[in-house]
Amino acid sequence: MTSALPKASTILASLGQAAFVWDIATDTITWSDHASAVFSNIPPALLAKGAAFSKLIEPERSIRSDALAHSSSAHGAEGAPYRIEYGVRTASSEPVLWIEETGCWFAGPDGRPARAQGIVRVNNERHARDEQLLKLSRHDPLTGELNRTHLMASLAEAIEESARFRTSCAFMLIGIDHLARINDAFGFDVADAVISEVGKRIRSRLRGGDVLGRFSGNKFGLILKNCTVDDMNVAAERFLAGIRDEVVPTNSGPVSVTVSIGAVSVPRYARNANEAINRAHETLDTAKRRRAGSFAVWRPNVERDAQRRVNIRVTDEIVTALNERRIVMAFEPVVEAGSRQPAFHECLVRMEQDDGRVLLAPDIVPVAEKLGLIRLVDHRVLELVVAELAATPNVQLSLNISPDTTMDPDWWASIESLMHAHPGVAERLIVEITETVAIQDIDDLRGFVTRLKNFGSRIAIDDFGAGYTSFRNLRKLGVDIVKIDGAFVQNIARSADDRAFVHTLIDLARRLQIKTVAEWVQDEEAAVMLRDWGCDYIQGRLIGLASSERPWGAPAADMLPAAS
Repeated sequence: MTSALPKASTILASLGQAAFVWDIATDTITWSDHASAVFSNIPPALLAKGAAFSKLIEPERSIRSDALAHSSSAHGAEGAPYRIEYGVRTASSEPVLWIEETGCWFAGPDGRPARAQGIVRVNNERHARDEQLLKLSRHDPLTGELNRTHLMASLAEAIEESARFRTSCAFMLIGIDHLARINDAFGFDVADAVISEVGKRIRSRLRGGDVLGRFSGNKFGLILKNCTVDDMNVAAERFLAGIRDEVVPTNSGPVSVTVSIGAVSVPRYARNANEAINRAHETLDTAKRRRAGSFAVWRPNVERDAQRRVNIRVTDEIVTALNERRIVMAFEPVVEAGSRQPAFHECLVRMEQDDGRVLLAPDIVPVAEKLGLIRLVDHRVLELVVAELAATPNVQLSLNISPDTTMDPDWWASIESLMHAHPGVAERLIVEITETVAIQDIDDLRGFVTRLKNFGSRIAIDDFGAGYTSFRNLRKLGVDIVKIDGAFVQNIARSADDRAFVHTLIDLARRLQIKTVAEWVQDEEAAVMLRDWGCDYIQGRLIGLASSERPWGAPAADMLPAAS
C-alpha cells in the first residue's frame, strides 16, 4: 500500500517556505497553508494585504512593488521573473526576519503588473553570513575597528563634509610605543593582546560620531569630528592617560604600554586624506623622537617646507647625475705626520651640475641617506674607486660608506666581483666606516670587517670620538686605522681639554697597535703636537683640501672602465 503524499504546502512549510499569489488589482495576498510557520509572530491579517505587508518590510517598504516595476515583461504568458531579499518585523524591538522572495509577475491588458506569484523562504543564516563577510571586508579582524581602506574613505568623507559646512575636525595617528620590544620579549600573541586592548581603551573614550580604525600594525587612525585645536589637546591627553595609567593584562603577565600621538587639523591644514595622513605621520614621528608617550600637532613651518623642496630637487638631481655619470670623486691627501710623505688619499663624492657648479658630500650624502638613495651613490663610488686603483698601481685610496651600506648584500656582491676582476686592488683599498655604525651593529659589522680584511683591505673607523665606541670594540673588530674626529683636532693649539682628549686617544691606539689619522689639521703648531704625541697620519687644510685633480697625474682616458 502506498502512503498518501503530503500536501505541497506541508512540504514547503517543512523547508521554511511558503507560496503566495498576490492579486495586485485588489492588493490581496493569498498564502499557502502553514505560512505562519515562516512568518512566526506576525498576525495573519498583516499578511493578507500588500500595503499592510509592506509596512513590515525593511529597509525599503516599496521593494516588492519596485521589483515588479523594474523587471522586464518580455516573457509574456510565462510571466516575468524577479528575485528580492528583505527583512520583516512588526516592531523595532523585534528581531529582523530575513526573507528571500522568488516569483513571477503577469501583466494585465494595459501591460502593467496585475498578478504575482512565488515562494518566500527564511534566509537568516545566509544574510548573517553575508553581513559577516561585509564586516570582515570593512573591519580589522584583530581589533574589530575599521580597516585602513575604509578608515581612509571615512577620512575623505569627513574632510569633504567639514569643508562644505565650514567646520573643523581632527585626524590623529596613535602609535603604540616600542611594540617590537614587546614582540621580542613576550611573543606575538602578547603583542596582539596589547594592540586589541589599546583599541578598546581608545574606543571607550570616543564621542558619538568619532571614527576609529586600525591604520597599520602598531598604529590607529582616529577622526574626531567637530573638533577644535583646544578639543584636540584635551582629547589627546585623555587617550594618553587612559593607556598609560593602567597596565595591560596578558597571558604572560601585565605589560606597561604607552602611545604617542600625531595630529593635524582638517581641512585647515590638510585638504585631502593623503595630505592628512602624511602630516599626522610626520607629527607622530616628531612626538616619538621627542619622548615616548607624547603628543604633537602639525603646524606650518617655512624652513621645513623649504628643506622639503630642496630634498625633492636634490633627489631628482642625484638620480639624474647617476644616470648621466656625473657622480665624480675628489681626492684629499693623507700624509705621514713625521715625514709629510703621502700615505693615501681619501675619496670624497662630488656631483657635477648642469650649470657647472659642483655639489659637495655634505650637500649630497645626508639627503641621499634620508631618502634611500645612498645605496646607489655608494655603488657608483665603489666602481669609481676600484677603477682608479686598477688604473694606477701605486695609489692607495680610502672609501667612505654609509651605515646602511655595511649591511647591503648587493654592495658586498659588487665588491667581491670587483676584487676578483682586478687582482691587487683590495690591498690598496681602505674602507672607512663611521663610528655610529660600530656602536649600533657591532656583531654584524665584525663579520663585514672580517670578509673585507680577508681580501687584504684595511678598515678605518671615521670620526672617532664623536660617539661612544670603546677601544675594546675596536680591538674586537680588528680595526686598522682610527680617524680622530676633526672637531677635537682643529682647536688643540688653543683648548687644553681637546689636547688632553686627542693625546689620550693617540696613546691608547698606539698601545693597541692601531694607526691614527688626525682630521681637520689647520696649522703647523697642531701638526707638530700631533707628531710629537705619536699620531701616524694627518689631513686637513694644512696638508691640502680635496681636489678633483688626480695628484698622481693619471689622465682619465688611461683609466680602466668601471665594472658593473
